Amino acid sequence: MEPDAPAWVADAVFYQVFPDRFAASARVAKPGRLEPWADPPTIHGFKGGDLLGVVEHLDDLEELGVNALYLNPIFASAANHRYHTYDYLHVDPLLGGDGAFRELLDDAHRRGMRIIIDGVFNHSGRGFWPFHHLLETGLASPYRDWFHVDHARLEAGRRIDAYPASHQPGAIDPAWAADHRAGARSLGELGYRAWWDLPALPKLNLDNPQLRDYLLDVAAHWIRFGADGWRLDVPEEVEPRFWHAFRQRVKAENAGAYLVGEIWHEAPDWVAPGGPFDGVMNYPLAWATIGFAAGSRLDRAVAAEQADMRAQLHPLDGAAFLAAVLANVAAYGPVSATRQLTLLGTHDTPRVRTVCGGDSRSVQLAMLLLLTLPGAPCIYYGDEIGLVGHADPGCRAAFPWAAAAEPSELRDSIRSAIALRAGEPALRSATVRPLAAADQACAFARGSGSDEVWVAVNAGDAGAELTLPAPVDAAPALAIGRTAELRGKSLRLPPRSGTVLRPTG
Repeated sequence: MEPDAPAWVADAVFYQVFPDRFAASARVAKPGRLEPWADPPTIHGFKGGDLLGVVEHLDDLEELGVNALYLNPIFASAANHRYHTYDYLHVDPLLGGDGAFRELLDDAHRRGMRIIIDGVFNHSGRGFWPFHHLLETGLASPYRDWFHVDHARLEAGRRIDAYPASHQPGAIDPAWAADHRAGARSLGELGYRAWWDLPALPKLNLDNPQLRDYLLDVAAHWIRFGADGWRLDVPEEVEPRFWHAFRQRVKAENAGAYLVGEIWHEAPDWVAPGGPFDGVMNYPLAWATIGFAAGSRLDRAVAAEQADMRAQLHPLDGAAFLAAVLANVAAYGPVSATRQLTLLGTHDTPRVRTVCGGDSRSVQLAMLLLLTLPGAPCIYYGDEIGLVGHADPGCRAAFPWAAAAEPSELRDSIRSAIALRAGEPALRSATVRPLAAADQACAFARGSGSDEVWVAVNAGDAGAELTLPAPVDAAPALAIGRTAELRGKSLRLPPRSGTVLRPTG
């Protein structure tokens, strides 16, 4: 392992918090006109969740067993998701400001929890102070080269337009998005390049050394403040040399800080030692896990709401699932695979239960696999109680705390799997090997020697029998659904069940 790799990540179980939607504290004063907490989420509405609300529910998260948080953006912004940053050096007042983040970090660290924060350095919000300066003063602005602007337009005395009359903020209009990532259309229409040609998101010019230094100072500042790492938004749209400089600055502040990139495909070239990140968001493993656990229950119409899911999420049998797992681990190498951020859903995808056709047992089986495969598992807030929702904004509903107080078989099974992972070094190791597969069932081993643990799942509607390489006489360490039958080397798995075994041989 390279010297600046964050060793703690292999032992982490993350919980992703969308701050506006998780919990609201009475200690954070809010302006009026907040969207009612229980109402369906909308694209622009604010529910009023904040960071002190997270503090006040750390007991719940600790009881679930998570020991790391991933926070969606927390910096000042005019969007409920806060990917439209207008002040990189201050936490949004609606979230409680810098003081609330200080309290959250201190309380989390006291409990042994780590916190990583979301960084958006490809584009800013329209309210970012240098962009506001450019809007006000045009060619005279010393910050004009911090953005991709139409200099001929400025030199002709014309201002750049924040919103043309033809475009409404908030939605991605296909007519605007013909060359959206490069922002080619917006340069002509607006006078500046915008991400996905959205006027609210001016694209940053990271070739400018002053801007680059400013953003690297931002990266170092929040690590000094106490953040344990960064999740980095759309990194493939930024030159890798910026991210290598980013890594150097962050690791100089804290060699154990975790850097994870939002990349939707297997990307071994982007991870250390050759790449700038410690890990990436392991969406390919998510698609394989959901495709196997849900099988025929997979709702293809819901999956089609997200482009990557539409292209890559398919029902898998046991053998195909094991092959996908082994290929994914091989792409990164066993040790590096333990530092990838594994997941089943995020703020950018429909809710996993909705993708699974509303079937809670599919989610239980997928969560068991998430928590027993290599990588640092991350649970999207509310998935542990089976929240449902289609693509954005449906996947960003406010957390229903009253419902969360009710008994939940799903949450109990996740809590048990997290506890088992914490107690079994094999489940946090770099080793995974296939044991058996038949129809919609499979088994794999984690760890080696006396520390080995076997995991078996039958996602099918009929019972399945697997022949294991050695007899297993011990009672299951964890079971979902009806208990499996063990007869020597034969493992009989009831329909829609999963089990974790400690081999005795």
